[in-house]
Amino acid sequence: MSRSGVEKGQGMPEDRAHGSADGKSSVLGRLVTAARSGMRRYPRHLYHSFKRQPAAEHAPAAELDLCQFGSHDLSAVWIGHATTLMRVGGMNILTDPVFSHRIGMTIGRKTFGLGRMAALPLDVPHLPPIDLIVISHAHFDHLDKPSLARLVSSRTTLVTAAKTRRLIPRGFGHVVEVDWNDELEITPARGPGGVKLTALQPRHWGARTAVDKHRGYNSYLIEGGESDGRRRVLFAGDTAHTDAFDGLGGVDLAAMGIGAYEPWIQAHASPEQAWSMFSRMGGEYLLPMHHSTFDLGEEGLDEPMQRLLRAAEGEHHRIVCRRAGEVWGKAG
Repeated sequence: MSRSGVEKGQGMPEDRAHGSADGKSSVLGRLVTAARSGMRRYPRHLYHSFKRQPAAEHAPAAELDLCQFGSHDLSAVWIGHATTLMRVGGMNILTDPVFSHRIGMTIGRKTFGLGRMAALPLDVPHLPPIDLIVISHAHFDHLDKPSLARLVSSRTTLVTAAKTRRLIPRGFGHVVEVDWNDELEITPARGPGGVKLTALQPRHWGARTAVDKHRGYNSYLIEGGESDGRRRVLFAGDTAHTDAFDGLGGVDLAAMGIGAYEPWIQAHASPEQAWSMFSRMGGEYLLPMHHSTFDLGEEGLDEPMQRLLRAAEGEHHRIVCRRAGEVWGKAG
């Protein structure tokens, strides 16, 4: 399947607003800024990775009351970062599930990387049966092998980006790789229902390490329900500002990242850019994600949400699940 814009496997996309000379200067400046940001952050987290983990990291998450979640034909819970639990088309869907207290390279039973900054509001034992898991791309904060291993079920379908299937633990009922513009129909192993899933092209990159730049990266449009009450949900995954969603023609719910834009604005949208993309696609409700969970950017902990609320002005009611663990639902 041909691709336009950024070629898959070419690493981090460059700022297309610059010409060749200015672009090279801009890219160099961003690389220097990113390196400084990483040196401020990662050595400290790696040091703590070697230390004995505090008991609080092993404490089970509180069990949420999911009665409201199951009582609506469209529901969502933000669990943290890009992990959301959704109910669409009668199916329970998890996006980019990360339930670990630390993300990064796992050796044996120990993970070396960034620690979770916020408490986990819902853990795997408290989840309802999961019909579908969608993975946007292979970055450690989106494809977390320890979490996926805990979720393995022969009754769960997992959809992932191109050339990432081998990263998925064995034992799921079906594992399907999809590329941009691919469509597939998915029905649950338990009970009626089903969704149509379409893979979209975000502005990001898919490599998990420095040597596997061939891997894909997706956003997903998820549609489910009867024709007279069909729900449309966008799970954007990671993306910089893009016009890729402008032609969607309206969605009931858009889960979009609003954090880690400093110094990664070429890969992650700012809150203002996320609101602009949401408005242009004709979104009804916005679920902000990818913020306040892992220390990935230079912005303050509360800054992304504050900036998003300012961008939304008098339409704050359209921003749902502002805190991890909040349950939101929309009746038919």
